[in-house]
Amino acid sequence: MHEPNPRHDAVFDIVKAHVEARDPETRDAAVQLRQAWDDMIAQLQDARDAIDDPKLWPPPATPRNLAEGYRYVLGFLYGSISRCLGPTPEFPYFVRAIQPLNRSTIDNCDALYLMAPIDGNYSYTIRGRAADTSAWRGGKAPAGVRKAPHYVIFETPSGYSGESGSLKEMTPGSRINCAELDCTELKVEADGSFEILLAPEKPPGYEGNFMLTRASRTRKQKDGSSVTREYVSQLVMLRELFSDWENEDLLELFIYRNDLLGKPMPAYTPEVAARQIADIGRFTRNQVHFWNEFYAVVCECYGDMNGDGQCFMPRNDFNKPNAASLATAGGMATNVYCGGIFELAPDEALVVEMHQPVEPVYIGFSLGNMWGESLDFANYQSSLGGLQAHRDADNVFRLVVSHRDPGIANWLDATGHPEGYMAIRWAYPVKPMDNLPWATAKKVPLAEIHQHLPADTRLISPEERRKQIAIRQEHVQRRYRQH
Repeated sequence: MHEPNPRHDAVFDIVKAHVEARDPETRDAAVQLRQAWDDMIAQLQDARDAIDDPKLWPPPATPRNLAEGYRYVLGFLYGSISRCLGPTPEFPYFVRAIQPLNRSTIDNCDALYLMAPIDGNYSYTIRGRAADTSAWRGGKAPAGVRKAPHYVIFETPSGYSGESGSLKEMTPGSRINCAELDCTELKVEADGSFEILLAPEKPPGYEGNFMLTRASRTRKQKDGSSVTREYVSQLVMLRELFSDWENEDLLELFIYRNDLLGKPMPAYTPEVAARQIADIGRFTRNQVHFWNEFYAVVCECYGDMNGDGQCFMPRNDFNKPNAASLATAGGMATNVYCGGIFELAPDEALVVEMHQPVEPVYIGFSLGNMWGESLDFANYQSSLGGLQAHRDADNVFRLVVSHRDPGIANWLDATGHPEGYMAIRWAYPVKPMDNLPWATAKKVPLAEIHQHLPADTRLISPEERRKQIAIRQEHVQRRYRQH
């Protein structure tokens, strides 16, 4: 708990005395709100402690890691304020779950992450409009036409990853996606408009886009018995993935609870404010603590934790491809993931090869720091998507990770971080049973990089690189526009 502040307490006692004499209801509200505020500050202090308390699994302390750690905690606070002070399950709207101001969870540099709170016991409607959707059907947009995001997926999970602050939430059966709907299945009108009904049950005869918000799952227990549990969606999660950053635009979106459309929102009350303040502190604290422990214990980023002599996230290498699940703390339902950690000196480089024997609908490669924040993808080429990177004739993407630009088109800038996350995502609406994609990495001297790449590797001039960064800067401003 917070340390008492005599000056503040004295001022509060004076105010309280005046209020008690006039209005007991106002007195009670003042006490309730102040207590909620003080508790929030205590939770934020607990979150801050995870920056440098070794017992809370922070990355190794360096000047840059510490600075980014404070930004990281403030980012979770920013995201919590956005969620808690804005939409409600009764009157929802989409807010950014992750963005440049609160990057986290080894986020995808190609993604706009949106969420809207719902109560899955009620029905909701999402209305939307997209630019050209040819890519959603495996086609190609006409030249000069603005395009929809390359890949889009809606999900209705029964909970939010990291909310508990404990790895116990990763126990099988703790939460599910009640439904998933991606752009390969989404029915869209000729003008790009679409509508999705979300409800606990599908209405008889309904043929439009539909997502369940309540579902049951039966799981076998260790003793052989079965347990059936009902899950209720708490939010709608949406990812818009961009691949052609120069020509793809955001979706237009409107969500509402069907029985409350057009009705006024109830007036703000001390009880609502106190609950929101408490949630801001709790969400911030728990998210920071959860993800620190997830990286250290589950991903084994700082060493072997389960005694098998290996680390789930290997250094200068990649783990085996794995589908999104509780083992990945959720993730996009259609993704196959592959990850590792780069560890590079200024004169070293990593040659990465990405193999995809079965073509996915989306491919993305991103770098992140040891807090799980994506590196600055507006001002640095710290990520590459399948339409941005050059693919060699043998269907392999060959990328180079280093601190200095070697003049290779498929270069990813480590931005001076001696170590950091590498994350590859392949999206498969129908996952291949065999021939999953995979990746390899090899550390080499930067001065010898061309010896480890094909002779026809695409090169790039400093002027061309600058133009690429300009495209990234403009796209990121459009993706996260504030005007």
